[in-house]
Amino acid sequence: MGKTAFLPTALVSFSAGFSSLGPLQTAGEGCLLILLRNIPYSSKEKVNTVAGLSLDLAQKYSIQQLRDMADALFVVLRKVALSLGEGALVKIGTDVVEAAPVMTDFEQSMKQIEGELSVLQAFIGQVSAQRVGDKAFDAWLDQVRDVAHEVEDIIDEYAYLTSQAALDTSSFFKRKFHQIKNFVAWQKFPSQISQVEARIQRLTEMRNRYDLSIGKQGKSNNLQLTNQLFMSDSAYLTDHSEIVGNVDEIGRLNEWLLEERQDRTLIAIFGMGGLGKTTIASTVYKDQKIITSFDCHAWVVVSQTYQVENLLREIINRLIGERASMTSGVMTLSRMRLVELIQSHLQDRKYFIVLDDVWDKDAWLFLNYAFVRNNCGSKVLITTRRKDVSSLAVDNYVIELKTLKHAESWELFCKKAFHASKDNICPENIRYWANKIVAKCQGLPLAIITIGSILSYRDLKEQEWAFFFNQLSWQLANNPELNWISSVLKLSLNDLPSYLRSCFLYCSLYPEDYKIRKKHISKLWIAEGLVEERGDGTTMEEVAECYLMELTQRSLLQVTERKACGRARTFVMHDLVREVTSIIAKKEKFGIAHGGASTTQIAHEARRLFIQSGAQTMNSLASSRLRSFILFDTEVPCSWINDILSRFRLLRVLSLRFVNIEQVPGVVTELYNLRYLDFSYTKVKIIPASFRKLVNLQVLDLRFTYVEELPQEITKLTNLRHLHVFAVHDFQQRSLSCFGATKFPGNICHLKNLQALQIVSANKDLVSQLGNLKLMRSLAIVEVRQSYIAELWNSLTKMPNLNRLVISACDMEEILDLKMLKPLSNLIFFKLAGKLEAGVLPSMFYNFEKLTWLKLDWSGLKKDPISSLSHMSNLVYLLMCGSYGGEQLTFCSGWFPKLNYLQLSKMENLNWIEIEDGTMMCLNNLELNDLGNLKAVPYGIKYIRTLHQMYLTDMSKEFLGSLQGSERPIVQHIRNIHIFESSDSEAAINNDEFRKYSASVSMEAEA
Repeated sequence: MGKTAFLPTALVSFSAGFSSLGPLQTAGEGCLLILLRNIPYSSKEKVNTVAGLSLDLAQKYSIQQLRDMADALFVVLRKVALSLGEGALVKIGTDVVEAAPVMTDFEQSMKQIEGELSVLQAFIGQVSAQRVGDKAFDAWLDQVRDVAHEVEDIIDEYAYLTSQAALDTSSFFKRKFHQIKNFVAWQKFPSQISQVEARIQRLTEMRNRYDLSIGKQGKSNNLQLTNQLFMSDSAYLTDHSEIVGNVDEIGRLNEWLLEERQDRTLIAIFGMGGLGKTTIASTVYKDQKIITSFDCHAWVVVSQTYQVENLLREIINRLIGERASMTSGVMTLSRMRLVELIQSHLQDRKYFIVLDDVWDKDAWLFLNYAFVRNNCGSKVLITTRRKDVSSLAVDNYVIELKTLKHAESWELFCKKAFHASKDNICPENIRYWANKIVAKCQGLPLAIITIGSILSYRDLKEQEWAFFFNQLSWQLANNPELNWISSVLKLSLNDLPSYLRSCFLYCSLYPEDYKIRKKHISKLWIAEGLVEERGDGTTMEEVAECYLMELTQRSLLQVTERKACGRARTFVMHDLVREVTSIIAKKEKFGIAHGGASTTQIAHEARRLFIQSGAQTMNSLASSRLRSFILFDTEVPCSWINDILSRFRLLRVLSLRFVNIEQVPGVVTELYNLRYLDFSYTKVKIIPASFRKLVNLQVLDLRFTYVEELPQEITKLTNLRHLHVFAVHDFQQRSLSCFGATKFPGNICHLKNLQALQIVSANKDLVSQLGNLKLMRSLAIVEVRQSYIAELWNSLTKMPNLNRLVISACDMEEILDLKMLKPLSNLIFFKLAGKLEAGVLPSMFYNFEKLTWLKLDWSGLKKDPISSLSHMSNLVYLLMCGSYGGEQLTFCSGWFPKLNYLQLSKMENLNWIEIEDGTMMCLNNLELNDLGNLKAVPYGIKYIRTLHQMYLTDMSKEFLGSLQGSERPIVQHIRNIHIFESSDSEAAINNDEFRKYSASVSMEAEA
């Protein structure tokens, strides 16, 4: 027969090399080609398939012709790939390569395609940083990104359909029939490819017509991020030692705070964003001379999207401590009752409260009543960008911040730009350009810091700095007043390498003042494909952590909370930075943060949607392009969630954390492209067997849910990297069963990519299978029996990267014998719950040199364990609950030099704690719980001058009496001492708000 084979009409004009094949008569035929292309060339099954499913098609074409037509479809996708913009190039480099084998046996052409894509990645990666300020170029680049998104849609749609076909478990012939039947969904595919090709051609013509050439200025070398990044969190807004200028303002503020005025004084600091209002306020707030002159104090961020009840609760938390407020049941109180509680606490106290970032006067309505006028000399300090809010402060107690003088600006700039040189001196060869750059910054600290940080990574060459100034000059000249700040921040954004830029845009989608947790954002970046895989043994999670530190060093993110060991735990994006960056994210269709009535219309092109509030007010929410859906608004009904999710079948990320749902929405298991799924803090009880369809899932978060057993089909999710699933039965952790044990049926060996698994119930098969999970880094396993120990430990020794481990015995009577076990020398985090053989610590504890966190529960120790742990010089956290049955614990001089947190609980015989001078010299927090026989305050506490927080729960009346009586001088240096009874918190245990609070005090594996 002659060459009468057909190609889809839409592809004929697109692929001239195959035009002789003619158009296929049906979409089903074209799709069948792809199916056939996936069957080995010589396979008899191919012939049977052709005969059984489309005899007519088999009669029309030879097998080779069918093969050629399938090849044509791949050539089209290859051609499309050449047009990709920056955002999708990285994705194509992996997804097309993964999808292509399904369409063709491309073999040798694979290397050629990868080479072409690598060159394109390097080329397109320069686009956004060149021709800065060229509106025509920017408009053209926006259209290139649109094309990239269209190509991404084609790839993801193809991946979705092939996953759907692969997951069909019916018989072979029925499966092929269903595939043909479902090919209606493919009918748009050829036309979409044709449209993409047409757009590519138009963009090429447009670029030539308007001379939108790339690379004229030869900046490629300068766009590379230098390897030498200074390792310091030196952002001006948080580093008080580097404050420059505003000396008179700070002096006046100190004077007002210390003056002996009896009436409550309201003080305001106001000025435009970026002037350092928060920095100055935090400087006086942390001044010991000031803070010690008040009986109590609190720092609260208000922000634009505050809710009155949450704001009042936060004030209570700050005043009396989160744990103490939890025991008071504040989560269940009404607005008026919260106000009364604050009034009661402040009634006879001299207080100092900072309200940071107040946007309107309404916030003051309830707070004015809550902050009682008690004639004790109390002070309230407000920071705001708005003058009408600052007018709340009467009698001229207002500080209006101005821009820095030139000399101050120069000093601050040199500290940031030349931090690596001696005395921060500017080299003479670039002084002229440095002066011009500082002058253009017009004294705004945020601009000076941002630009100085950027230039600190540049070569100290005159040409380099002159070029930078010429860019900066155009930006500043065309954006007066507040607008010019965004231009400075855009320069900072443009200077970011492509791998950091997308991650930074992602951070801007969170609500104002949102504390971004390192582990949380890292998993999201990975699921989104924003983190590179370096292949040198470094995990993508570690790479993501490096990204965060780079953003911090560039002063684009600030560290808000650190672990006791000094490593960053949470980050925040400055309000002004977030505001400007979120505009860019929206413009580039990267993502949208929905926060109320002002954003009721959601652009259908948006790739990511973060709903901060007002979910049900949104209109036109039907985006097939959406890849991430993160819901912060917890007040939406289940029906709304089901309806919304049915519109987003190509989702990669879905987060319904804290949402009030009791079962998994049915549509979720049809989201085959999901990488990240978060149902934590919901009321979900059952995970359906249909979860087996989510074969691409990397993260499944079921923490603080009611799930007690996973389906056997969970072992089909071979791409899982993090599996967190547990319920909490007792937040006070008074028994071995405080955390629910999740049953894990099936063979876990298939989940070879798992890095974190929490919390699973042990069984004989599971403990032996764990040894196959060689990438495991964090494991929590409970209900362990002595008969499992040898096999379990054998499995653990096969995990070279394991550094976090939780082991809990099956009950209080089970005795665990660990004496002869090999030490796990890489552990930094270890919780061991259960009675130990002979009541002594096993010898392996002498080899935990890297350990920074240790918790021993119900160990049944007969000998003082402190001496056996004293060699752990890196220990930062030490927690012991019911672990020792003796009468005395001794802490000798020189022991535990880095210990920051010590918790001693439920040791019924303990009646004496000896603390020598020179021990625990860094201790900041001490918690004593239910030590009924301890009658006196340990005298040695007076030696620990770093101790700032002391929590006492269910202590004896004699102990509390001595604390408030004769032994008061022993603890007078401790800033906050909290005393409460565990029974006070019982009412709060089942409260939903309390479950949110538990995130910060439970499941130590997230520490």
